[in-house]
Amino acid sequence: DGEVHINELKSGNAEVFWNPTSEVRRQRLKRHIVLFEEQTDFESERLWQHVTSAINKGDQHKATQEKFVLEEEQRNAARERRENGTEWKPLLFQHDAATNEWRYKYEDLRPWDPLNDIAQFEKDGILQTMERHLSTRMSNHKTTCINNQITRHKRSAKDCRRRKTSDQPSNHSQNTESSCSTPESVQELSDDDGKYLWFESLCAQCGKEMNHLKEIHSAVLSLQRAQQDIHR
Repeated sequence: DGEVHINELKSGNAEVFWNPTSEVRRQRLKRHIVLFEEQTDFESERLWQHVTSAINKGDQHKATQEKFVLEEEQRNAARERRENGTEWKPLLFQHDAATNEWRYKYEDLRPWDPLNDIAQFEKDGILQTMERHLSTRMSNHKTTCINNQITRHKRSAKDCRRRKTSDQPSNHSQNTESSCSTPESVQELSDDDGKYLWFESLCAQCGKEMNHLKEIHSAVLSLQRAQQDIHR
């Protein structure tokens, strides 16, 4: 948050290298940490609290002593595990044999999807992303549309059958029967059959929305592939 200067030793001139404005400070990411009282013994802030306190007080000797105490405890714990044949299994990290490095188990390197990703947060050391689930929303809307069509379809068939069984002149009955757009056999279809029958008969608004979301999804996938290439 402060200014950074470059000092030219030969000439003694000082040049401003970085000067964060108030606008830059407002845009900085907010820092969220677990409350100290809720941290476990091996979380960094609690584990290194005495070292940090000594550094803040300017007591380098005390900081070095506290650091030595911590490291010695870790060496002793590792020695006891070797003697007991206990394997150390990290909770959040795994060893990458190819690079001989330790990597975070739950790292998320995929590009941020502004259409589906809402927020990213950490819970119990695990990085998680809250998503909108557009596909689920599309599916729910499609199911509602299909059910509405089936209801209208069955109501139309019921009205048709009622008209056919009503006491009307024969020529009128024939006209009514022929004007019915729903065959009588369809009335016996199960709900599943009706869904398959009307699956493609979605409303115009639903169809437009699905096509629009497909186009957006295709564009996002293209951007994601490009960002992954750049990342590699």
